[in-house]
Amino acid sequence: MRISPEMITIDCPDPQTLAAWWATALGVEGTQDYDEFVVVPATPLILGFQRVPEPKAVKNRVHIDFSSPDRPADVERLVKLGATVVGEHTGEPGSWTVLQDPEGNEFCLGDAGMH
Repeated sequence: MRISPEMITIDCPDPQTLAAWWATALGVEGTQDYDEFVVVPATPLILGFQRVPEPKAVKNRVHIDFSSPDRPADVERLVKLGATVVGEHTGEPGSWTVLQDPEGNEFCLGDAGMH
């Protein structure tokens, strides 16, 4: 028997706003709002946003890696949406940009085919 990843859940104080930002960033139409928990049905992995009272305080222990066929253009687009660039990296197996969403959650955007 094996387990399969289904969803990544991100704690945040305002799940509706952050889920809407991620839906726009991922080009996904609509969210599923359960008041304290909002789902963005991204493919192949679902993103969940769960209301918590405390703000993010330290670097994420887990982050999401995305890829793009045109990383510089997508980094620029995400920054215009409200993301912040944290760093640029080049090495094996390729190049990637570390960003933060509007709540400060880190994620990476790498060149397509990096993994």
